[in-house]
Amino acid sequence: MTHNRSRIVFTALCSLALAAYPLAAGAFGLDLVTKIMIYAIFALSLELLVGTTGLVCFGHAAFFGIGAYAAVLLSPASDPGALLWLLPASVGAAALFALVMGALSLRTQGVYFIMVTLAFAQMAYYIVHDTPLGGGTDGIYLSVKPALAIGGQTLLDLDQAGTIYGFTWACLVAVFGFLAVLLRSRFGRALAGIKANEQRMRATGYSTYPYKLAAFVISGGIAGLAGFLFGVKDGFVNPELMSWHLSGAVLIMIILGGLGHLRGALVGAFAFALLQEFFKSEALFGAFAKHWTLGLGLTIIASVALLPRGLVGVPGLWRQRLLGGPGSAGQADAADTPTEAADAR
Repeated sequence: MTHNRSRIVFTALCSLALAAYPLAAGAFGLDLVTKIMIYAIFALSLELLVGTTGLVCFGHAAFFGIGAYAAVLLSPASDPGALLWLLPASVGAAALFALVMGALSLRTQGVYFIMVTLAFAQMAYYIVHDTPLGGGTDGIYLSVKPALAIGGQTLLDLDQAGTIYGFTWACLVAVFGFLAVLLRSRFGRALAGIKANEQRMRATGYSTYPYKLAAFVISGGIAGLAGFLFGVKDGFVNPELMSWHLSGAVLIMIILGGLGHLRGALVGAFAFALLQEFFKSEALFGAFAKHWTLGLGLTIIASVALLPRGLVGVPGLWRQRLLGGPGSAGQADAADTPTEAADAR
């Protein structure tokens, strides 16, 4: 209970720190942290599949890109789009594509599942890359950013840096809270059981396919939300938002943070983005900064090798060394999700 309370306090303090960050941030910092929070939402969506359900999807960027493209393509050319219409439409478009992808790909397993999801994502990539729909390699611009207006009074103008930051923060908190409740529900425990032993779940009378498909659609919708925010923030989208590179990057985020933890997705997204900025710094690395991927890759390899439970497992390792009890690290870092609780039992 003490560890559970400390995690809740830590998460709440981080949330409050993010809420207060604009008070001390400059323009660059505000834009950077907004981008990282969007990636954190994206990472949370994949955590639902990989960390909770055990489905390694390598085409997750397709949902992100569809959400971003929908935000731009559905917006009016000269007037602010209605946020109450554009946001659900973008999330719905990504969820619909996830439904189609999941309905077919979930009939396969293992490496075949990974390859089928990658194939779907590549199809979406080439549709926007090679057709006028997505503007080809040049991408397309969002002329006027969405706004929330009621009775002619604008309540939220997402063209303002502070407003998009606050709205992204609110979405991040809402998604984290939604997933925390979902994973502690009967549905979440069923997903945990599927990850632990799908055959046993079937033997006990569960039809696992609908559960996995529902998780796939929810995950796709949340990724679409992240894509919508990204497209609105930058005011520009291009096919790279659907590339396999981005699918790989978000997978690295949740592994770096710690699989099976909602906190791990958040920590991993922030760590990955900040490491990118660190190794890109010409002030620190000079000419070597253009080879930033080498430094980032070596750091990630070292982190995975030395921290098998990810960054969220560091406190557990410290407690183990301080207390000297064998195996205490694994037990001390109690579950964020039903998957971890099942593993601990």
